[in-house]
Amino acid sequence: MPILVAYLATPGGADAVALGARLARSLSTGLEISMVLPPETVVDPPGNYEELLTDRAESWLAEAADLVDDDVSVTTHISFHESSAEGIITEAERVGAELIVVGGGGGGALVGSLTLGSVVNDLMHSSPVPVAVAPRGSRSSGVNRIREVTCAIGERREAPEVLRAAVRGAARAGVGLRLVSLVAVEPVSGAAKTDAEVIERARTHAAGLVEKAKELATNEISVTGEVTSGRHIEDAVNKLDWHDGDLIVVGSSRLAQPRRIFLGSTAAKMLRVLQVPMVVVPKGDD
Repeated sequence: MPILVAYLATPGGADAVALGARLARSLSTGLEISMVLPPETVVDPPGNYEELLTDRAESWLAEAADLVDDDVSVTTHISFHESSAEGIITEAERVGAELIVVGGGGGGALVGSLTLGSVVNDLMHSSPVPVAVAPRGSRSSGVNRIREVTCAIGERREAPEVLRAAVRGAARAGVGLRLVSLVAVEPVSGAAKTDAEVIERARTHAAGLVEKAKELATNEISVTGEVTSGRHIEDAVNKLDWHDGDLIVVGSSRLAQPRRIFLGSTAAKMLRVLQVPMVVVPKGDD
């Protein structure tokens, strides 16, 4: 199953290609670079719009493919759709993609090193396929493989499926898996004992996840657990050590429909400070 890059001829698109190639190389799979173009019904002269746009898109896609080293198999595809997000999902389903990669440096609301444009935002609230967002500047990274997979996981019912996705990814890439529990503790008078109890519960939870991950792993991988706390989630995330080549896997909000992604408020807060790619996993069946 290939990695699908939803491409635009922008710096954000180049970031997506770089991350897509890194993921494809690490997971030993191919790369599909796709452009979804808007159809046009009123053109002058009639009938030339799609032909002219296709010619331009083919040139853009050729440039995108040239960004990928020869050790990764690359195919390209152009399609027309009224909705860019729906068109990307259709393409992902057509090729059986296991992951959609988008650039986080396009237009839209700025979120830390990521800029979620309207198309990316739509995907983050509707895709049936996991979505990876490439931070701005990914194209300049000298790292061509995943270094480590981090999985932020809580105590909700969906936690096991997020854990399984992270374990599979780390095992296929042959890299370590770090399980993190992020605790937001507000300094409230008389709450010290309660906060300590919350952190201790998080440590116990993380230790249990480490054992579960080791049971799920199909081959020997390093699994570690870590608990960090801060005044809010952003503080906790900033206390973690990050390196170029890392990525983080998170689950969808409880508001997600079955087998769909819905970017939750905690994940959105993490995006404000993260400098590494985030992969959002769809919710499972209810």
